[in-house]
Amino acid sequence: MALVAGIDSSTQSCKVVIRDATTGALVRSGTAPHPAGTEVDPQAWLDALDTAIARAGGLADVAAASVGAQQHGLVALDDAGGVIRPALLWNDTRSAQAAQDLVLELGAGDREAGARAWADATGSVPVASYTVTKLRWLAQHEPAHATRVAAIALPHDWLTWHLAGARGLGHLTTDRSDASGTGYWSPAGREYRRDVLALAFGRSDVRLPTVLGPSNAAGYGVGRANGLVLGPGAGDNAGAALGLGLAEGDVAISIGTSGVVSAIAAAPVADATGLVSGFADATGAFLPLACTLNGSRVLDATARILGVDHDGLSRLALSAPAGADGLVLVPYLEGERTPNKPDATGAIHGLTLDNGTAAHVARAAVEGLLCGLADGLDALIDLGVPVGRIILIGGGARSEAVRAIAPAVFGMPVEVPEPGEYVADGAARQAAWVLAGSERPPQWGAASDAAVYEADHAPQIREQYAAVRELTATR
Repeated sequence: MALVAGIDSSTQSCKVVIRDATTGALVRSGTAPHPAGTEVDPQAWLDALDTAIARAGGLADVAAASVGAQQHGLVALDDAGGVIRPALLWNDTRSAQAAQDLVLELGAGDREAGARAWADATGSVPVASYTVTKLRWLAQHEPAHATRVAAIALPHDWLTWHLAGARGLGHLTTDRSDASGTGYWSPAGREYRRDVLALAFGRSDVRLPTVLGPSNAAGYGVGRANGLVLGPGAGDNAGAALGLGLAEGDVAISIGTSGVVSAIAAAPVADATGLVSGFADATGAFLPLACTLNGSRVLDATARILGVDHDGLSRLALSAPAGADGLVLVPYLEGERTPNKPDATGAIHGLTLDNGTAAHVARAAVEGLLCGLADGLDALIDLGVPVGRIILIGGGARSEAVRAIAPAVFGMPVEVPEPGEYVADGAARQAAWVLAGSERPPQWGAASDAAVYEADHAPQIREQYAAVRELTATR
């Protein structure tokens, strides 16, 4: 029985799953935490990976491995391969002004023209999350560091490189899904756009990872991964789509640290509004995606405010009526990316003597979280992306209130598969694909046992949310 390892190096932790390469059956797994923060020394990821591998029983009997990881993070390397400064993560919003500047500059001062030019060039309009904006921030605020940059890597690139022995910058590799989230690679043209890299960073002579095909090997492991065939890896959202076995017409709504609405599409998209990012997926297709900065932490914060646990929060929310009798919570607790409001704060609107209860606040928090995701779903639909079914995943999907209220907000049933490590599973599936050398990834039957939740559509929830979301304050 050949075994494969799937690695998910996420914002919060590292997960390793060991699966049967043929059937996908889970053999064992391990996990380890990552440090909190919006910038992290990449060595912490490697340390967590080592711990997770050990807790998963090691890799001695494993034939292949692949890494899925958080997108966009900037790992800046010097000419010896050393990390120049802590990696800036996707949720670091200090480059928000840089994003605005880059849009204006490519449009010669016209924001609308600049947004269209960026969308045409890279499939996406820059926001603070993207690597390209972090490069501009680095050039402007840490020029001594910027001048030392010899190569730029993403988290999964850096980890794969280390699994292969970190033998030199020329051995850095990535895949099309993660490259498409940098802001300087074109999913439609399948090439780096060094012209926009030069615009952002002031120079384009830095080494960029080789973009591998979906089933191309990235090399062979050494040390901790000795002899393993290494897959090309993937960004976390593409990895989850692969782990779930999504096909065209499927939409995954993931509620983790961030909220993500992503769909499989046969053709690339280019959204000049900036609401939808035109990413590539991990199979050769495309992954149009809308992302909110505020995911499950909205539930965490509300539970903390109300002094209850998550089960208690669900019970409270489900005891209040749809629409919370007019109480609306706009959940921009960490700024927001969709819509692009990096300096916004959260707010509660419509408070009265009648709805000023813990149950109403809990209901408004769940509805506000889901309304933000529904805005992302609308943005995909507006671009012509087909929506045949909705699959709800992530830590936030474990909330009974979220599962029960989601179909009322989205206006269609939602499927909730058994909780799992979908990114790690997708990485494992990719590793099995590379190992087999087949044309398509193995069919493991992911998400086939999903529970289906239905509810009467309650359009008033979104109507009252839309009426107040633009009233949110900025710091």
